[in-house]
Amino acid sequence: MIPLSVAWDDIGGLVDAHERFLAGARVDAEVRDPVLDSWKRCRSAGLEPDRLLIPYAPDLTLGDPFLHAADPVLSRLTSSLSDVSMTVVLCDGQARVVQRHGGDPRLLSRLDEVNFAPGFCASEAAAGTNGVGTALAERGPVYVIGREHFADCLSPFACAGAPVRDPLSGRIEAILDLTCLRDDGHPAMLRLVRETAHDIEARLLEQASDRERALLAAYRRAAPLSEPWPRQPEGPDRTRGPYGHGAETLDRVDLAVLREKAEELIASPHLTLDQVTLSGGRVATLLRRPMMGASGETGVVVEARVLGGPQLRHMERTAPTEAAASPTTPPAAPLIRPGQTTPRPPTAQSSHPAASPRPAVVPRAVTPPSPQPPPAAARPAPDTDPAPSPLIGGDASAVSSGDPVADAWLLLVGEPGVGRLAVLARRRLELLHDAGIRIGTTLDVTRTAEELTEVAVPRFADFAAVDLPDSVLLGDEPEPLGEGMALRRVALGAVHRDSHLYEAGDRVQYVASTPQARSWETGRSVLEPVLAEAGGWLAQDPARLERALAAGIHSLITVPLRARGTTLGVVSFYRSRQPAPFEDDDLSLAQELAGRAAICVDNARRYTREHNTAFALQRSLLPRGRPEQSTVEVAFRYLPAQAGVGGDWFDVIPLSGARVALVVGDVVGHGLHAAATMGRLRTAVHNFSSLDLPPDDLLTHLDDLVARLDRGEGWAVENTHEDSGIIGATCLYAVYDPVSRHCTLARAGHPLPAIVGPDGHVDLVDLPSGPPLGLGGMPFETVELELAEASRLVLYTDGLVEDRHRDIDTGLERLRAVLSGTDRTPEDTCDAVLDALLPTRPCDDVALLVARTHALGAERVAQWELPGDPAIVSRARVAATEQLATWGLDDLAFTTELIVSELVTNAIRHATGPVQLRLLRDRALICEVFDGSGTSPRLRRARTEDEGGRGLFLVAQLTERWGTRYTPEGKIIWSEQPLP
Repeated sequence: MIPLSVAWDDIGGLVDAHERFLAGARVDAEVRDPVLDSWKRCRSAGLEPDRLLIPYAPDLTLGDPFLHAADPVLSRLTSSLSDVSMTVVLCDGQARVVQRHGGDPRLLSRLDEVNFAPGFCASEAAAGTNGVGTALAERGPVYVIGREHFADCLSPFACAGAPVRDPLSGRIEAILDLTCLRDDGHPAMLRLVRETAHDIEARLLEQASDRERALLAAYRRAAPLSEPWPRQPEGPDRTRGPYGHGAETLDRVDLAVLREKAEELIASPHLTLDQVTLSGGRVATLLRRPMMGASGETGVVVEARVLGGPQLRHMERTAPTEAAASPTTPPAAPLIRPGQTTPRPPTAQSSHPAASPRPAVVPRAVTPPSPQPPPAAARPAPDTDPAPSPLIGGDASAVSSGDPVADAWLLLVGEPGVGRLAVLARRRLELLHDAGIRIGTTLDVTRTAEELTEVAVPRFADFAAVDLPDSVLLGDEPEPLGEGMALRRVALGAVHRDSHLYEAGDRVQYVASTPQARSWETGRSVLEPVLAEAGGWLAQDPARLERALAAGIHSLITVPLRARGTTLGVVSFYRSRQPAPFEDDDLSLAQELAGRAAICVDNARRYTREHNTAFALQRSLLPRGRPEQSTVEVAFRYLPAQAGVGGDWFDVIPLSGARVALVVGDVVGHGLHAAATMGRLRTAVHNFSSLDLPPDDLLTHLDDLVARLDRGEGWAVENTHEDSGIIGATCLYAVYDPVSRHCTLARAGHPLPAIVGPDGHVDLVDLPSGPPLGLGGMPFETVELELAEASRLVLYTDGLVEDRHRDIDTGLERLRAVLSGTDRTPEDTCDAVLDALLPTRPCDDVALLVARTHALGAERVAQWELPGDPAIVSRARVAATEQLATWGLDDLAFTTELIVSELVTNAIRHATGPVQLRLLRDRALICEVFDGSGTSPRLRRARTEDEGGRGLFLVAQLTERWGTRYTPEGKIIWSEQPLP
């Protein structure tokens, strides 16, 4: 049994590191290297942590020989874990789940929810970082816990995975995984899964054929069992024969036979072991196995052991790793890959030092020196775990030649020099391929520059710096730089910190003689193979750059970042640890890297410009503050989507009679068009609300406006964009009256509003849904509610309650649960709602408006019913004056008398039915006169000789504003005077 506990605390640091990694920041120090490498692969594959598309394949199974070997081992493992909440998962060589053993119902239910179940794929490309997919990608055991998983849904788990290989061929046959909840995880799971994989491999070896067993036994017997062969003397006494010392050598015929058999073995994808009879009764046993070089290259090698004769001398290998780089090492020969014939020597002199024609070198038998382990760069690095292998007793990359079982030597075939050139060409193609995948994954200028440095260092250069003008960072076109050009160091990739180069963020003023200034000026790349002799480069900052030379920097390539005819910046590649200086071939590779990066930088710059423009437009169109009103206490939030600015908006509009209108709307789409459309609709709502229209009438007018905009009516310049219309818009409009505490609402295709009572009870208003704006044909309906004092009215857009992973009903239920409560202010309500419902990376805009209602008490309202008699006007003036005295507003008595006299007189003279006079004391003194007529008075400017027509003119002059609003029974003429 294994004690299980939490291995790493991923509650704080890793969560923050994961978010910063997704935002493009560096997180090297906080995250383990294998996990960070996996995150990078996941991002390159286009995975998004909050959404996964897991492929499913029914009826998956593994071969009977493998299951025969694995079933007893898995049964014992499952039995040993019966007391802990852990499941054993067996996947095929493509990371698809085939079997799942053990685990309590709670754990299995959690795993089913994230599709970690038989039939589903757990590869990194589908599920992100996890024990199965990452073990397959790393080709070795891994342990992943909590937030180290790339996907959000996998963070509650801990898992350890290891590949299970065919012990003869080295091919990965399956992936074994142990998974539990994060709090139950322990690093010891890694050792357990690794040992279990080895047990299965041992049982697979037992199933090998008799011939394979015989070949393997012969291979192991061929290891040296006696004292090492004596060292051949130096000087004149050294044997001068071309192949060694007499009978202790292999002749040309033996070498040719070995070479031919090795080629056949490499070319056969299913053959692992073979034998060949040599002269003198000796037998050579050959083993074919996969390998991985120090830089990650993969290939196949053939190891040979000779029984009854001398060992083959170990030759430096060049494919897939580069072992012939040192001038003191004999040139190596490339491996023959399947379908490939033995390469011929170069026929023409190459400019590359390693390509010079030399006599063919083939493996030959010599009197071996004292046993020494192969150089690190030349040892086979098979895709096996460093733990002991059942095949040859150990990993050939980790044991010494003194081991009588594991002392195997590589048999390499091919021509000298070609291997290194092939490796260089392959590395160049791989580097360009990775550049195409890893550069430009975001539309952020700085992050794109950092990606260029990450690709180039250390595979191409030891240091890489990207310098851009500040204008490019802001999304603008780069301005012409005069003498003493000034750039901003945006990114610096380095193999170590002691480079003495300018750091990221520094402003660099390049002098005209520097390679960077020359590259900018001419638009051409500059190669400085020997920086110690580059006076123009040293002139930039002699003291600093002398220290850089002392630190080992010796050569430089600068390349202008040019895209679409414009120079956007300069990238500088430096070498220090890599002994070979930059050459002409490196110059062309640097140009290709910079060319690809320049297009991505320009795309990011253009996106930044568009985004900044749209964002500035949207911010200018949204409310900049809270309007002055005392009817409701409001709080609001607006969060743009990850895709950019959109068309959500909200408004709080003061109306006459101390009323207030609350508006929330949504325009489909993102970008400039959506922001501009939002501004047009918001302006239209303001204009219609100034007419004091009821909510249903206002939405009818807005619907007609949207329909006309879609049809392109009105004066406008010719628009060549096919999507210039309003492809979808919704709106909810509510009017709250603090005197009656009535709220009237209407909506056009918008989500339901929520009302939270003073007791904390939440109701979603059963408001009839009209069609979205612009469709027409259906009337809009209103609902009138009476709200208690201190009720909260919650309006929002659909991005708050609905996304691709959550339907709207689920979102509404969660919203209802969050809103329940009695002690939250509107600000606290906004925070609680966003924390509970908004995902970390919203895919749609979110607008949220919370309004807590206030009532205008009876002590602030005075109302009189007036008969239709002109004599009543004087009594109305007296009543108004007395009420002002009660409120302490005697300073307003004179003007109020004139207003009341004029409005009441006009109502009695020109209207029908009863007349009402009402005074409201709010932020202003409001005077309202109601009558039963639908005719609105018109402001006139009386001439000097006219006897009438000056009443409304005086009202307009004496008040801050005045107007008319209509009711089902008639109309109301109102005016507002500012309080002293």
